[in-house]
Amino acid sequence: MTLQELQKQVLQLPIPERWQLVQAVLTSLQQEIGSEVKPRNLSRLRGIAKSANISNDVDYKTEQLEKCK
Repeated sequence: MTLQELQKQVLQLPIPERWQLVQAVLTSLQQEIGSEVKPRNLSRLRGIAKSANISNDVDYKTEQLEKCK
């Protein structure tokens, strides 16, 4: 499966499932690069992949998803 095919499938998912996927990918990246990235380099990466309120949105969506379970 190509990246374009995967992206097309992901964009067809309902919003709550896309938020879950975003969280899973971010967690995976944090775990994989956590030991590789030195603390001084983290400050350069902070904010690259988020909008102004995405962390609040993710927290809110996570809470909403947990209520639905």
